[in-house]
Amino acid sequence: MAVAADGTWRGSVSGGCVEAVVVEAARAVLAGAAAHVLPVTPGDFLLPWEDAPACSATMEVLVLPAPPPPVHEAITVALRRDRPVAVGVGLQPPYQWSVAPTTDQLPGDQPAYVEALPRRPRLVLAGATDLAAVVATLAESLDLAVSVIDPRPDHVGSGALPASARVVRAWPDEWLTRRPLGPGDAVVTLSHDPRIDDRAIRAALAGGAGHVAALGSRATHAQRLRRLAGTLGLDRLAGPAGLDLGGTSLAEAALSILAEVVAAGNGRAGGRLRDSRLPIGVHPTVTHG
Repeated sequence: MAVAADGTWRGSVSGGCVEAVVVEAARAVLAGAAAHVLPVTPGDFLLPWEDAPACSATMEVLVLPAPPPPVHEAITVALRRDRPVAVGVGLQPPYQWSVAPTTDQLPGDQPAYVEALPRRPRLVLAGATDLAAVVATLAESLDLAVSVIDPRPDHVGSGALPASARVVRAWPDEWLTRRPLGPGDAVVTLSHDPRIDDRAIRAALAGGAGHVAALGSRATHAQRLRRLAGTLGLDRLAGPAGLDLGGTSLAEAALSILAEVVAAGNGRAGGRLRDSRLPIGVHPTVTHG
């Protein structure tokens, strides 16, 4: 959670239960008060007739100034270049910040809050189509690093794709071969052209992408499976791409595709929460050293 000098703020520490108290404490630190650990209990701020919220445990919130310029710059550069970075802050005065490429390179001489910020998951879209433009636009809010690959000059130069996406004129299989992907990355084919999609699928299945999906009707997908018969890893191909949301518009199709990408990235099937007994969210690991 960050509070600016003008009093505005972004983020949260509890989802809404204690933010007002934390913002007040942060404004005091900005005005010159010492950094400190603030104990807060959501139930302490109820009106007499209100029931205690489910999130009623006491939290300890470290309230301190933003990182000094060298640490801030190192974090900014790593995020801009999509490189992993680890950030630590001491839990005892003087609450010193530290930054390193990995957590094991951070100082370990005092208790600290440590957070590892991985590179953004990559989403590779084969085909610079109108649907790809909507998928890429929505993917930005999911903090996915989107690359749109298409060998067709007119499609690449259409101007429809958002500035946040990297647009490359290339055959997707050649591009994928030069850029290995990991289990948290995804490849989705959207071109509707077997010459492009099939090459992308073969390269993606041969690589390390955790999720590979192909757009198309069930009949189209059946034909695709016949063409690709014998391809190693073909059972990993998700097709038709997307979760069953029943939508028909481009935005609904994009939402369906991205919902499946998120579910696959978190190791979930994408069913309804009311029918599941698993934890609602898959949370990254945070270390208190």
